[in-house]
Formats: sequence, structure tokens, C-alpha cells
Amino acid sequence: MHRGAADQENGERERRKRGEMVAEEGETPRSPEAKLGMQVEDLWDVQEPQLSPTEKLNACFESIPVSAFPPAPSSQVIEIRSDTSLDEAVKLLARHKVLSAPVVDVNAPDDASWIDRYIGVVEFAGIVVWILHQVGDISGTFRWAPFLALQKANSFLTMLLLLSKYRMKSVPVVDLGEAKIDNIITQSAVIHMLEECAGLHWFESWGSKRLFELGLPLMKSRHIIKVNEDEPVLQAFKLMRQNGVGGVPVVANGGNKAIGNISIRDIQFLLMAPEIYKEYRSITAKNFLAAVRRHLEEQQNESPLVTCMKDDTLKQVIIKLDSMKIHRIYVVDESGNLEGVITLRDIISKLVHEPRGYFGDFFDGVLPLPANSRV
Repeated sequence: MHRGAADQENGERERRKRGEMVAEEGETPRSPEAKLGMQVEDLWDVQEPQLSPTEKLNACFESIPVSAFPPAPSSQVIEIRSDTSLDEAVKLLARHKVLSAPVVDVNAPDDASWIDRYIGVVEFAGIVVWILHQVGDISGTFRWAPFLALQKANSFLTMLLLLSKYRMKSVPVVDLGEAKIDNIITQSAVIHMLEECAGLHWFESWGSKRLFELGLPLMKSRHIIKVNEDEPVLQAFKLMRQNGVGGVPVVANGGNKAIGNISIRDIQFLLMAPEIYKEYRSITAKNFLAAVRRHLEEQQNESPLVTCMKDDTLKQVIIKLDSMKIHRIYVVDESGNLEGVITLRDIISKLVHEPRGYFGDFFDGVLPLPANSRV
């Protein structure tokens, strides 16, 4: 690798601060994600100098197949049978800490292709739609989202665009020979990969910039979707559904300061916590937050409200998002008033751009999509 002395000094300072090491040339990378980052670094070094950083990254990621992405933990690569009840599906998603899972057709023959084997996706977004309209027992059925997957030879660029511009939370990667899912790449996994690449030149070229320099947050204060603390919690999930967002801040009445965050995966507590479920149509957002905290007791796995300021660097935000395993961070001013929100999707969208005509007929057979699709 060819880096100047200043780059090396700055990178070393960052590594000492975080107590980790980004491997230098000739050393073993500390993680599969860091190894992948060094592969991007090698490609970055040979790009034409007149290209912009985004153009260079586009070229780098187009050259790397998704098969190179580190495998997800086995506990997060799950499949749900098509005859599974909704309440059991919710329990499976919650137990494995995933936002969605592919649906396997129980009637598919053993030699079925992956197209015939996987018939949809169960996701919390679809469960929100179901609970907003369903009356009666929760063990009913509902319409799942369509199944869209990549093959192992598809590029990183394709995957990153699906996770950003095309709004997918996760992308399954199928093995054509086995006709089964080989990996599932999530937005969170991409953010973790980026965090592991801190200190590398290609990462620092944009990660060291301040949020406002990158046009972040994309969603400004006046456009933030939020719910007042005394509104029914179902209003929070209704707003998520109507606006296609994965979480909303809960704000104190008469102000613009957030007191908590409700994410789309919190719908599980309406179904799984008896003390919440019995009042789910009337419980307020504020009381829902308190009930969830009591339900989790000392586990403290509730969706925390995490904030940053617009003059923070993107790297600082990425490190915070990855360390706390969250999907959004709220931008506040010095008084704690909301100024915007940044999601994992927003960050990935700043990494790459879609070339004209890039996907061609990729979506044929998938579009038009049902109303509860996330694509």
C-alpha cells in the first residue's frame, strides 16, 4: 500500500484510540471485515486519479463478488416454514435478533430450485401491517413480502444499492448448486464492515468528513416522523408503515426533545409481553416505553435513543451505531432539540451511487410489488 507519512500517523493514532489494529501490509488482518477492507484498499490504489472518491468506490465494489462478504453468524441465518403461525414467526425473529427471514415452501420438492423453494419473506414491517388491521387471535396468517436474492457472483455494488436506494434491510445470497441460502447480508453487517475499515485510506476519504459536509442528515427536523408521548403506541407503528421508516422518536408534549425511540422490531412486545398485549390498542407511547423497559428488566435490550451532532464525523457515527447495534441515530442541537435522523441506509447511500441503467431487467418478475414490500 502507498500512503503518506501523515496518513500513517493519523491512522495509527485512531487505532491506538480504539485499542485495535488495522493490519499493515504483510500482517494478518484482525477480522474478515478488515481483510475485505484491505482488498478494497488495493483496488482503490490502482483507480484513475481523476475519479471522484465515490466513482473510485463504485469501481472497487463492482470488482468484488458478494461471496467475499464475511458469513453472517449461523444464529442469524434462519428460515421460516410456510406453515408457521404468526406468533411463532415473531418469536423466531425475536429469539434470533433479526428483522426478517425467508419463507420456505413446505410443499416444495427436495430437488426444487431456490426460486421455487423460497416463496417470500417474513419481516417486522409486514407484522406491523397485520396487527394494525387484524382483530382476534394473533396466530393467524398474513401476506409476506416477496423474496429477492443475489447469486454469489453478483457484485458488492449491487448488494450495497439494494440495501440503500432500494430499501432492503437484508439481502439473501443463494448458492445455485445447493439451491439454498449461503449468506444473508444486512445493513448492520455492512456498517460493521465499515467500522472495521477505519484507518484505511478509502474509508477515511469520506468517513473523516463531518455530517453536514456529506449532506447529512437527509431527513431534516421539519420532516422527522415523530409521535408525542401521550399518543397511542399504535400511532407510532402506523406512522412507520405510512412513511416507510423503521423507527420514530417519542417526543415530550409541547416540545421537540426526544424522550425515547420506538423501532419497528418493538412490535414484538405488543404480541409477546402479556401486560402490553392486553392494552395494545390504548397504551400510550410513553407508557409503552416504560412497559418495555420493565419487561426486559436488566437485559436492557430496548431500542435506546442515541444522538449525535451535525459537526460529528461520519466515522464517529458509524462507530457509535455499530457498537450499540442500532439502526438509526438522532441529530440534536446543543439544547437537545431534534435536528434530523440518520439511518444505516442513509450512510450506505453516501458510499456508492447507481450508474445509469445498472440493474437492467434485474427486477423483472418481482415488480410490481405488493403494498407491504420493502424493496
